[in-house]
Amino acid sequence: MVYPGAVHSRFEHSLGVYWLASDAVNRLRTCQGRELGIESFDVQTVKLAGLLHDVGQGPFNHMFEREFLPRVRDGLKWSHEDMSLKMIDYIVDEHGIDIDSDCLKKVKIFIFSLLWNFILDSREMIVASEEGNSVSSKEKQFLYDIVANGRNGIDVDKFDYIERDTRACGLGCNFQFQRLLETMRVIDNEICYRVKEYLTIHKLFSTRADLHRTVYMHPKVKAIELMVVDALIKANDHLQIASYIDEPAQYWMLDDTIVKRIETSTDRELEESRNLIRRIRRRDIYQFCNEFAVPKEKLEHFKNVTAQDITCSQNSDAHLNEEDVIVTNVKIDLASGRNNPLERISFFQDYDSFEKFPIKDDRISHLLPACYQDMIVRVYTRKSELVEAVSEAFENFQMKTYGKNTSTCNS
Repeated sequence: MVYPGAVHSRFEHSLGVYWLASDAVNRLRTCQGRELGIESFDVQTVKLAGLLHDVGQGPFNHMFEREFLPRVRDGLKWSHEDMSLKMIDYIVDEHGIDIDSDCLKKVKIFIFSLLWNFILDSREMIVASEEGNSVSSKEKQFLYDIVANGRNGIDVDKFDYIERDTRACGLGCNFQFQRLLETMRVIDNEICYRVKEYLTIHKLFSTRADLHRTVYMHPKVKAIELMVVDALIKANDHLQIASYIDEPAQYWMLDDTIVKRIETSTDRELEESRNLIRRIRRRDIYQFCNEFAVPKEKLEHFKNVTAQDITCSQNSDAHLNEEDVIVTNVKIDLASGRNNPLERISFFQDYDSFEKFPIKDDRISHLLPACYQDMIVRVYTRKSELVEAVSEAFENFQMKTYGKNTSTCNS
């Protein structure tokens, strides 16, 4: 509703990651294949990992995983990567797919690595012990960083969604991932980049942060997400939505159409959920009241703000209940938390050099922000008539906690 033209599916993204993963591994094979021992088996495995990396995603992607499930399953820690492993087994068995068992094991190791974001010598040994796999834990470690890179965050998954989302939202993209694919090389089992491309890499992380600020975490986008989560929670007892994650044979049937199913249902048990979905259609969404940026000096010891924190700060003549208030704690960074992402990347000087090195701060100081991470606290209300009372309580909380009003907009 905020970016109505930004419509594409997880399937399209998966095809994009598949294509980019294929391009990346084939470029490495062309340039360094003999040196690195890249075989057809490796190419096939990387391509399949790109295609299947999100096959375990639920409806509405991360919202289902991070917002809905923890509230209906008592803080359950569930991941779509783990579900991807189960779905791969289910798909192969259900459809009788003839696939090399070693290739299947390797693909699952790739997916497992997305879950843990560990360096290979820990992640492969864990899966290898479970699967009876005897592959060396340090063999071709760089291959695991192509689809999703836990080492430094440069991977084809980001390349695809950043390019796709900036174009779809009309934001424009000044990041050229092709330059990184063309100039990368492997040194000491690590994908490195020509030092002259440090600006391109910085644009990758800054564009990602801009997408989070202006698209993914847009106040109205989050308001609609909050309403969808509430609708799913209210429908869960009747539709048993959360139970689908227990069985792959059921889970594959759960997708975004669950909202249309609720909206068109005549079941009395779904009336509250149905009304929320219809409110979204009418653009009668939860009201954004205000937000503040946590002071930089308070970030290290910051604790998430809750609805209780706000209601406990209300004026004596107000009558706010916790269910009237929703607080979101939005973290936006350059993919490395409070650290400089460029410090985790290895560079090389020229194509005839075999030495890798980190880039020096004095070379990039003009690019670096004062802080690599922002924490923005936003408050919403489910009832439009309470906007003023919630905003006042929110400001009172800031004064009590930080001794000043740090709101970034007026109520």
